[in-house]
Amino acid sequence: MVQPCVIALDVMGGDHGSKVVVPAALRFLADNPHVTLILVGNAEQIDAHLGDASRERIRIRPTTQEVAMDESPSKALRGKKDSSMRVAIDLVKEGEAGACVSAGNTGALMATARFVLKTLPNIDRPAICTAVPSMHGHTHMLDLGANVDCTAEHLFQFAVMGSELISAVEGVARPKVALLNIGQEEIKGNEQVKQAHELLARSGLNYIGYVEGNGIFLEDVDLVVSDGFVGNVALKCSEGIAKFIGQSLSAQFRRTWFTRLAGLAALPILKSFRRTMDPRRYNGASLLGLRGIVVKSHGGADELAFENAIYIAEKEIRANIPQRIGEQVGRHLGVEPQRETA
Repeated sequence: MVQPCVIALDVMGGDHGSKVVVPAALRFLADNPHVTLILVGNAEQIDAHLGDASRERIRIRPTTQEVAMDESPSKALRGKKDSSMRVAIDLVKEGEAGACVSAGNTGALMATARFVLKTLPNIDRPAICTAVPSMHGHTHMLDLGANVDCTAEHLFQFAVMGSELISAVEGVARPKVALLNIGQEEIKGNEQVKQAHELLARSGLNYIGYVEGNGIFLEDVDLVVSDGFVGNVALKCSEGIAKFIGQSLSAQFRRTWFTRLAGLAALPILKSFRRTMDPRRYNGASLLGLRGIVVKSHGGADELAFENAIYIAEKEIRANIPQRIGEQVGRHLGVEPQRETA
């Protein structure tokens, strides 16, 4: 029997705020009768978008402030204690919600989540992890921007956290872990990556060595680890290439009457390709290493994309990700883990 759970949604975050988050919440609830959602934000806006919809398993938590997408993390942390973002995270801290989902300002979300929830024992820094499409289905990547400068020990911690996430949520017994590098040879890379390579080779994880940028999408690997600067650049490049390919194909098929006919013939393949590459299906990045579950949705997410982020939060609640990560990091470091998830 599926146990009930509660998820807090930052309704005011992102480019579209309540007009996307509330409909996405209703879509999710229609297919998930075991989940209750707390809609955190401007009560009038939430009421307006709910309209005549059933409010069963919906709770509204009114707030008076919002965090702007371009607001500095320090300003949001100090001056927006009644923002929808802060209150949604507070609900996780207080145990009223099992997870928070927000499409808001990434820097403010990470800073607030780290301040409110704190990091797990033996974790120095949280990291952002998400999945991208690949030849083998999909590949997880981290860090994707939370930590621009990292030590080898940070990269090792990221690998343990990401591996445990994949194992718990996707049922992969021993996820294949690789370090992102400028070559696959052991002589390649900077000192930070080389030291992390040595740590991972002795770790007991299913570490397969280095992978280059193209290997994120072509190699049989479950998790690719890098610092946040490199990871974010790689992610944004992949998003840009996917859009470029899609727009270029569309332009080519519209070029002449002959190419239009060819496009009609290829339509089933094109639809399948578009679905595979659709970023909405992969929306929802996990902030790993915290004593609570926080999922970051893309700021420009539509209803389908935000709904997918809610699904990720629900899976992580079921898998009790913070506790599992804490236990695994402790085991790999040879220390007794502290069983704390709040």
